[in-house]
Amino acid sequence: MDKETICVVGGGIMGRGIAYVAALGGYSVRLVDVSKERLEAARLDIERMLDAGRVRGKVTDVDATAALGRLSLHTDLKKGAAPAGCVIEAVPELLEVKVATFERLSDYCSRDALLATNTSALSITEIASSVALPERVLGMHFFNPVPKMKLLEIVRGLETDDEAVAAAAEIGRRMGKETVTIHESPGFVTTRMNALIGNEAFYMLQEGVATAEEIDRAVRLGLNHPMGPLEMVDLVGLDTRLSILKHLHATLGEKYRPCPLLVKYVKAGRLGRKAGRGVYDYSRE
Repeated sequence: MDKETICVVGGGIMGRGIAYVAALGGYSVRLVDVSKERLEAARLDIERMLDAGRVRGKVTDVDATAALGRLSLHTDLKKGAAPAGCVIEAVPELLEVKVATFERLSDYCSRDALLATNTSALSITEIASSVALPERVLGMHFFNPVPKMKLLEIVRGLETDDEAVAAAAEIGRRMGKETVTIHESPGFVTTRMNALIGNEAFYMLQEGVATAEEIDRAVRLGLNHPMGPLEMVDLVGLDTRLSILKHLHATLGEKYRPCPLLVKYVKAGRLGRKAGRGVYDYSRE
């Protein structure tokens, strides 16, 4: 096991963002996904982010070249994860998928390895129950877009130990993040609040209170949010937000019932930026 090696499982938007900040933080990064095409797309996206950082003066040429040299791509989970001192899972937000991933990681990784999930709402304790040493499992909840968002929520499960929390905080520091440590609760802190705001924005849109543009503009200018709630849900993915709301509705009650308009959009395939259309139309971008 190498404490200077991080394995990121999942080559989607969150996984590639986590891989980017980990590589810039000086870690050797092993990015794992079952799809070679997704891995190649992730590599190109990371290169693009490094180039953008250079243009803005945030990343030097030397640091960008070194970060890219520390990145390797893998389709085999065992080969990708086994050497890592920390594994950060960023697979789809489905409990059964995450549990199955952690069961395999428990078999492949060192007993001392830190196993982290990037879930934004699911139970750390339930995910940890699938591994041999649940005290080494916690949540490391990054925010989209990962390179720009400063916060990292570190979430303790029932059996997460202090050593694991300290290790995650140090990893977050090297990635340039500020951390908060919380005890497991449905939706943690930020997802719980954000789900309410975004769901209420959909209700206002459904009721015709204002257009999507006006709702987003009001929240940006009146509440000083950097992004409106409907813009945010398009970035996160409407299907992801709906899955989270269903979980919060089941665990926290009626106030989290998903807005029918959100459900309708998901059924129509309007999933946000990744699909070319959500609340807004991105097909011409």
